[in-house]
Amino acid sequence: MKLCIFGAGAIGGLMAAKLAQRGEVEVTVIARGPHLEAMQAKGLTLRSEGQEITVRPRCVASAEAAGPQDYVLVTLKAHSLPGAARQMQP
Repeated sequence: MKLCIFGAGAIGGLMAAKLAQRGEVEVTVIARGPHLEAMQAKGLTLRSEGQEITVRPRCVASAEAAGPQDYVLVTLKAHSLPGAARQMQP
């Protein structure tokens, strides 16, 4: 199953890390800017409850680059949704 997380902030990053760690779904994260570059270079690190995990989900800059997905979780702040809706069309 292919699952896309559109937005890799605190909530999206947490969900992406936990899902990728389980290894039961193919996780793709859509992000932008320096955050995207850092995840592509170093993976996604979650620090929680005294533990640290680093996973390497597929990280891309656009829905078009992500390709077809079975499910999309939108984890953006409300003010980002109008602009993101156009980007989700592909």
